[in-house]
Amino acid sequence: MNCIFCKIVSGEIPAQKTHEDEHFIAFLDINPKGPRHTLLIPKNHHQWFYEMPEEMHDEMFRTARDMARKLKEETQSDYVKLLVDGRDVPHVHVHLIPSSL
Repeated sequence: MNCIFCKIVSGEIPAQKTHEDEHFIAFLDINPKGPRHTLLIPKNHHQWFYEMPEEMHDEMFRTARDMARKLKEETQSDYVKLLVDGRDVPHVHVHLIPSSL
């Protein structure tokens, strides 16, 4: 498979990791839309959110929630935007973008 995110998971491509557990990895976006713009991805390849097993997407959003709280505090931002995608890179990913009002 020629998926850049799968290559990051395998260590074939380096990334500035901010979180890793059994099922997910998070790293800083190389084209950030704000400070500490982070991507959260499952380690297993799924292009779309709705293709993931139910327990996995529930766990992904719990992880995203915890990361958003931490990012909000670290960056002293007003809130953290979340966007679920799978189009530009065909591997489901959640953008976490600290933002201010």
